[in-house]
Amino acid sequence: MLIKEVNGNSKYEIRNSKQKRCLIIMMDYNLQKRTIEFSKNSIIFAKKLPVNHISRPIITQYIKCSSSIGANYCEANNAESKADFRHKISISRKESQETCYWLEIMKTTFEEFTPEIIVLLKEATELNLILSKILLNSKDK
Repeated sequence: MLIKEVNGNSKYEIRNSKQKRCLIIMMDYNLQKRTIEFSKNSIIFAKKLPVNHISRPIITQYIKCSSSIGANYCEANNAESKADFRHKISISRKESQETCYWLEIMKTTFEEFTPEIIVLLKEATELNLILSKILLNSKDK
């Protein structure tokens, strides 16, 4: 397999059994980078929010679960077994679901930040779908 970098995309040239060449262009879908960026964006967003006795626990819970998505994904990549991998991916998925929950609560608590919350909610939902698919594909067939 030949791997080349062209315009920021990786190109893989694969020869099949009939020696025909297939070219697949893969975009950069590095999930580890994506979860790190999501954690950073969550922290940047949380710093903008007004803190009071009601908002403090919401913000704290949001930061904990949003940053835990990537931490558990990294742990899954270093799993010691397939069962350990599935367990860590499952935790990461649960954290993404909890993140979506807190973002929905934040829509009411911080109405003036709804546009930013919607963007973060979209990313958290996409991460949840990706992690769900990884978990599904890792099941014993």
